[in-house]
Parts: sequence; structure tokens; C-alpha cells
Amino acid sequence: MRLKDKVAVITGGTRGLGRALGLAFAAEGARVVFSGRSARSLAPALAEFEKAGFQAHGWVADAGDLEQTAALAAQAFEVFGGLDIWVNNAGTQGVYGPTLDIDPGVIEQVVRTNVMGVYYGSRVAMRRFVEQGHGKLINIIGAGGRSSTPYQNALASSKAWVRSFSHALAAETKDSGAGVYAYSPGIVLTDMLSDLRVVEGSEKRLERFPTIMRMWARPPEQVVEKAVWLASSATDGKTGLEIFNLTPFEMLAGAAREGLRMLLRKEPPGVDLKITTVPPSR
Repeated sequence: MRLKDKVAVITGGTRGLGRALGLAFAAEGARVVFSGRSARSLAPALAEFEKAGFQAHGWVADAGDLEQTAALAAQAFEVFGGLDIWVNNAGTQGVYGPTLDIDPGVIEQVVRTNVMGVYYGSRVAMRRFVEQGHGKLINIIGAGGRSSTPYQNALASSKAWVRSFSHALAAETKDSGAGVYAYSPGIVLTDMLSDLRVVEGSEKRLERFPTIMRMWARPPEQVVEKAVWLASSATDGKTGLEIFNLTPFEMLAGAAREGLRMLLRKEPPGVDLKITTVPPSR
């Protein structure tokens, strides 16, 4: 029970990685407040928490809106009486394809959710954490966090921003008692990964993507342990940590398994990948 009696807020917590994080935190004793974009999205997730006997509360909030984010934090105090952990998980990946062919509105939405959403969540949480002298802020990074990723420029650039922002915020608040961490869960099997919008004409660039998914993608339930560790007392006094879940060894192991499958001429397992094409922006 590493998070016993802690109150955790997770943005975008109704499905995928966010829901898995919430359930993992609750299993370690935390009381969880999670947000979703609609009331309809909250019900199935809340039922899952209740079935497991966990204390949880859902709240409709858009991560890209400061007032709604502040209201989400207020819910943690109103329902559970405090705030100890905040995870900026809500995100969107936009459209796959050449940057110049993507509609500016798509880029703006990615920035609003992935950049401003992290800023708003961090501002709301860290003001409280600094005031009370403790708390853990975990920002989710990923593809593009350390290097450019062509044809995923909106998502990748936003994650590079999150990484830089997190390290700077950690340095600015290093003497406050609060912790700021960047966590890259690796390639996670969620709707965000398997349901892609692609600029027409770029479909062939994704021919190898099912192979990549087979080698390295993992269900969200398998990538949350290190996030639990970051949220626990094990990281007290260690602000600024950056954790990558997909290690070089795991990448090599995944490639080796795929190579052995090809060598033995075994039929590859099916990959659930949906591609929807969109016209290039002119």
C-alpha cells in the first residue's frame, strides 16, 4: 500500500493509460479523482473502480481549459479532503503525415491539450504542492520527447515541450518539498495508438507500424508500475527524475522475438490497427 491515504488526480483517466494508472494507484491505497471530456465517458470507468472496491470520483473537465482544471483540483479537496499526486495524462496525437499538409486547426488542438493542458495542470497542482510542502507531479512524455519524429511532428514536438517544461519546473521548485517527474511509458496499446488519422498519401509510411506494435507495444496495465513508484515516497527528495519504461534491453528483446518468428516462418499475430485518411490541407 505505497500510496495509502494519498489523493491522486489523473487527467484523461476514463480509458487507456489514464484508467490503468488510476486503478494501479487505487490498488496501492490512493483515493483517485479522474477527469473525462463527457459525463458519458465517466460512468464505465467509475463502475470499474467501484467493482474493485476502490474509492474514486469522476469529473467532467477539459484539460485545455484552466478554469475546468482548477475545478478538477477543487473536487479532490471537496470529495477526499486533499491533493497529493497529480498526473497530466490527457493528450491527443493529431494527424499522421507531413507537417505542411496538416490542417492548422489540428495542430492547435494538439497544442491546447498536450501543451496548455500540461501547463494548466502543473500550475494548479504545483501551487498547492509548494504551499503545503509536499506533492508529486507526473507529466507524461513519449514519442519525440528526446528526438524529432517526422510525420508525427505535432505530437512529438508537444512531448519535447513537456520534457523541457518538466525539468525547468523541477529546477525552479527544487527546495519546495514537491517533486516534478517526467514519465515515458513507451508504446502503449490504446485507442490513441491503434486508431490513426493519416494524411492521404502517407498510408504507405505506416506499412511497418504493425511490426513495431508487435515488437514493443504493451497493454497499459503493464506499464504503470514505474509511475506508481514515482508517486510513492521512494522518490521523496528526487525531483527532476525522468523515467523511460521501454529500456534498450526490452527493445532488443522485442526485436529478437520478432526476428525469431520470421526465421521460423510463423504467422504473425493480428494487430488491431484502424487507419482513417484525411485530405491534405491546402
